[in-house]
Amino acid sequence: MTASLPKAAAIINPVSGVSTRRKDWRRLTELARRTFAQVNVQAEIVFSERAGHACELAADFARRGFSPIIAWGGDGTVNEVASALAFQSSVMGIVPTGSGNGLARELGISLRPERAIDTAARGIDRSIDVGELGGRLFVNLAGVGLGASVVSSFNRLAGRGLRRYVQATLSTVFSHEAETYTITVEGRSREHQALIVELANGRQYGNGAVIAPHARLDDGLLDLVVVEPLGPLRVLIGAWRLFNGTIDREPGVSTRPASRVTISAARPIRFHVDGELAQGSRSLSAAVHAGALRVRVPGT
Repeated sequence: MTASLPKAAAIINPVSGVSTRRKDWRRLTELARRTFAQVNVQAEIVFSERAGHACELAADFARRGFSPIIAWGGDGTVNEVASALAFQSSVMGIVPTGSGNGLARELGISLRPERAIDTAARGIDRSIDVGELGGRLFVNLAGVGLGASVVSSFNRLAGRGLRRYVQATLSTVFSHEAETYTITVEGRSREHQALIVELANGRQYGNGAVIAPHARLDDGLLDLVVVEPLGPLRVLIGAWRLFNGTIDREPGVSTRPASRVTISAARPIRFHVDGELAQGSRSLSAAVHAGALRVRVPGT
């Protein structure tokens, strides 16, 4: 009796970004099946239909022993699949088609679907940390302040892609007001008036915008980044520093590693996890789960 083939799954978000258009779906999904067949793995391809659906699909595939399970979409799709696979044995693959693709870039996964599919089939497995903020898991970045406001603005725009994200950022950055937070790190509290508070597992938002130059995906720590209120000129300088990896040298920007952080404010705090908006209470707890997720990355 012939043993059944191992099984992989790809969960495609059909409305993610602009790099995978409808006319390409059939070609790319057939390519995925052929690529996995070459390594004696049977691939099942499904499409997510609504927010949260990719998480549900990934959890079901994991229960049935599929691996790798591929998040085919943007940072939100990656977050949903990773949230289902954290603390599980199934490996996550990524085919990045979003606006930022922050985690994929950090892992060296190609933005070309054909190459990313090949990595998912033939790459090597690596364990990375998973962060948690306000009860929500994240794999790249989470935070409060300007970052959450940009996400809110982006969600109100028609369409997706880098152009829309830049539009959302520009429409928000000069109008967003800094807020006062009490931030507790390893039991020590300090009050900050901050424009941005980010908890970084990876270094960048995406597209090379590096908010936490010293963050590492597998060091068992999050990097806490606090940006004080900035005037228009310093905002422009800070934007330049984001793209040359020196934001931590800008006056008013502080960074430090931490395993546990609490962020408190006078009113309920809106926050984001991997670019997905969430509403929290007046106090948010953050923690890191070391090595909680296995991901498929390019071989050396």
